[in-house]
Amino acid sequence: MRVLIACEYSGTVRDAFIRAGHDAMSCDLLPTDAPGPHYQGDVREVIGGGWDMMIAHPECTRLTNAGVRWLKVPPPGKTLAQMWADLFAGAEFYKMLRDAPIPLKAIENPIMHCHARELIKPLNRQIVQPWWFGDEAFKATGFELVGLPELVATNKLTPPKSGTEEHKAWSAIHRASPGPLRWKFRSKTFNGIADAMAAQWGRA
Repeated sequence: MRVLIACEYSGTVRDAFIRAGHDAMSCDLLPTDAPGPHYQGDVREVIGGGWDMMIAHPECTRLTNAGVRWLKVPPPGKTLAQMWADLFAGAEFYKMLRDAPIPLKAIENPIMHCHARELIKPLNRQIVQPWWFGDEAFKATGFELVGLPELVATNKLTPPKSGTEEHKAWSAIHRASPGPLRWKFRSKTFNGIADAMAAQWGRA
C-alpha cells in the first residue's frame, strides 16, 4: 500500500508503516528528524501522486477550542483580522486534505471551537489516548476517518490517580513549560498509536 503521511517531520508514523511492509513517505515544510522517505515542501505538490492512504496532521492552532479566545482579543503583535484570516486559511487547508483524491484518509484534528466546526463540519471523528496503546501518557488525539475503521486499543493501561506523581508524569505534555520547542514536544505522535495505525489501517 502507498501511504502519504502529510504534515509529519518526525517520521514516526511513516516508519511504522514502512516496518509493516508499506511504501510510505512523510511530507512537511520542515526536514525530517529521522532518515527515510520524506518530501520537504508543500503537501499540495505531492497529494495527487496516486496514494492509497493518507494520514494527515494539519496545523490546528487556529481551530482548537483552547484558542478560541484569540478570535475576540488577539494575542500581542497580532490583529483580530489576522486571527480570522488564519482561521479561514486553516479550515481551507483541512478541507483540502479531506477532499484529496485518496480513498483512505485519517486527518488528525483537535476539539474544535464552534467557528471551526461550522467551517469544516467534521464527520466520523474518533478520539484516542496514548495509554490505550501502551504509552504512559495523556494526550487526547482526534482523527476524522474517511474509509477507515476506528482504531482498537492494543495495550490499554490503567491511568494513575489524579494528584499523584505518576499522574503528573503522564501529563508531561500538558505540563510542558513554554519555550521554543514546546510545540514540537506536544505534536509528536506516540509510537503505540503509530504502530496501531500501521497494523490496523494497513490492512483496511
